[in-house]
Amino acid sequence: MINTALVSFGMSGKVFHAPFIATNPDFNLVGSWERSSKNIEAAYPSSKSFNSYEELLADSSIDLVIVNSPNDSHYAYTKSALLAGKHVVCEKAFTNTSAEAQELDELANKKGLKLAVYQNRRYDADFLTLQKLIQEDEIGELLDVQISFERYRTNLSPKKHKEAVTPGAGLLFDLGPHLVDQALVLSGMPLAVFADIRITRKVSLVDDYFSMILYYPSHRITLTSGMVFMTQLPGYKVYGTKGSFIKNRSDVQENELIAGKKPNIPNWGAESESDYGTLYTDHNGLITSKVIQSIPGDYKIFYQKMADAILNNAPVPTSAQEGKNIIRVLEAARNSAFNKRVVGI
Repeated sequence: MINTALVSFGMSGKVFHAPFIATNPDFNLVGSWERSSKNIEAAYPSSKSFNSYEELLADSSIDLVIVNSPNDSHYAYTKSALLAGKHVVCEKAFTNTSAEAQELDELANKKGLKLAVYQNRRYDADFLTLQKLIQEDEIGELLDVQISFERYRTNLSPKKHKEAVTPGAGLLFDLGPHLVDQALVLSGMPLAVFADIRITRKVSLVDDYFSMILYYPSHRITLTSGMVFMTQLPGYKVYGTKGSFIKNRSDVQENELIAGKKPNIPNWGAESESDYGTLYTDHNGLITSKVIQSIPGDYKIFYQKMADAILNNAPVPTSAQEGKNIIRVLEAARNSAFNKRVVGI
């Protein structure tokens, strides 16, 4: 079993990591560093609350460290864990700069350790279903792809690190990594980026809206996110030479996890019929539509792949190189928005 410890047992640890580690037979949840409130032992009685990161890293039994702290600490905590000889899963955004990401990738390779970035929304029902349609050639060659992640939150988040003026704060580095990762999975690195990044809420000190166009030789991918979308648009609008797919962003896993459900229950991640997307196709000038049953979302896949990487030397689910590419796109987006021009990558 892979003895695993968390850097934090806040929402990220409770919702997105601990349930998948604790229910996967290849992992043993050793515990978490808890700075003030001591909660992990109550939630997982066989676990331990570490009083400091140094204490956690000094535990020779720990094989894997989950760096799920605020963005501005990812680089330092990941580097410390690698230097201590631990495999690492680092939450998104991987780092604040692509140079930091490159350094961590080189360090992990030098020490023969597995380093992965936690891009769980590769395994949303929406995105899994879209990929299946593309693989089955229902869409044809991509012409225009629009992916959005919209919310309506006019007040500041209670998570102060997301709203403070610190490196890695703001919506671009919060939800941006999810959207950029999905674009790169679909089409690889773009040729260039044009972005608009703004503060739209009067109470906000950091960016809470962005829109970016990723340029590819044959198509464009537009990514949009914001905190003032009272009425949300479809999360996926994909247009190709053979068909178009329109779907709301409706993966149920986060809500199920927040409600306390565990990912080992039957029908995990299954969406209701009302949330299914629609495929439109042209048959000799007659446009027809077909409701497409969603593939169930499954964040379990990430830790299954991580276990295979550590135990069998398989590829990690999202590599440090992939994480660095996401940061390169986000850096280009900031450059573009500041200078109001298209920026090559």
